[in-house]
Amino acid sequence: MTIRMMRAQRGWFAALLLMLLLWGLALPLHAAEQPAGSSAADQAERQVERPLNNAPVWRAVRSGEAHTTNVRGPEAGVLIQSEGNTWRQLRNGPITQYGGWLLILVPSAIVLFWLVKGTIRLHQPRTGRLMKRFSAFERFIHWGTAITFLVLAVTGLAILFGKHVLLPIFGHGVLAALLDVGKTVHNYVGPAFGVFVVLMILTFLRDNVWQAIDAVWIRRAGGVLDGSHVPSGRFNFGEKTWFWIGVTFLGLAVVISGLILDFPNIGEWTRSDMQTANIVHAIGAILLLGLSFGHIYMGTLGVEGAYESMKTGYVDETWAKEHHEIWYQDIKAGKSGHP
Repeated sequence: MTIRMMRAQRGWFAALLLMLLLWGLALPLHAAEQPAGSSAADQAERQVERPLNNAPVWRAVRSGEAHTTNVRGPEAGVLIQSEGNTWRQLRNGPITQYGGWLLILVPSAIVLFWLVKGTIRLHQPRTGRLMKRFSAFERFIHWGTAITFLVLAVTGLAILFGKHVLLPIFGHGVLAALLDVGKTVHNYVGPAFGVFVVLMILTFLRDNVWQAIDAVWIRRAGGVLDGSHVPSGRFNFGEKTWFWIGVTFLGLAVVISGLILDFPNIGEWTRSDMQTANIVHAIGAILLLGLSFGHIYMGTLGVEGAYESMKTGYVDETWAKEHHEIWYQDIKAGKSGHP
């Protein structure tokens, strides 16, 4: 009995060792399938305490690193680009706020100046003899640029300030319809404006070079404040400033940034490129519009006879002599009138 019992005990002991061995081998596999703290019970408890908490996943998504995706294109694997918040804060913050004040203060200052100084009148009576100042092609370029610019200004202002100004008046439905049409018009007129800007630069470039007389114009502020006569060539320094800063620098900046926004797939721009283009476009457009107020004022109410020159292409000899005396003398001497 004793030997038989010992054999039975040894059998049970061997079976127990075998079970422990099998259980030990299964532990790593079980651990791989169920990480620490990730058992079904743990997951259930986590969903109760923190439902829909996928913080680790979204931290990886918001990191800006590219992951795997079936979508083709630049940075298609980046699901969330956090820099977009910076762009949104700039656009809806400083650009909208300071830009809005600029577009209010500049016209207000111009109106105040006009009320105080009035229109600059001719000192001598008109002679009735006309001089050709602008050709038909030059006027076509000017008016093409002006009309497309005004269309872009109206639609662009609606896009940037619509929710602040138009929304309280028209409501969401009407504003959405207006912006839908306005955005389409803006996108299609933009390239046409770009063509006119390039043509204007090429057409008037030779008339906007520096001349020695421009230094006199700067010292005397063009005679606007004291009403004195300051000779100039075909264009004075004020007009040249508008040409170089407004038409050339800001105009090209707005056109190039606008084309990037219009055709996002041609250059395979990244979202960062598009955001930068949008900021440049908005700032450039606001500054260009602010400068244009002065140009429009001087070409209409500010100076007697200025609008006639671009409307008909001709000016009276008195006007030419009082505002552009050097150009007047060159034309009378049979020269081209160009610097």
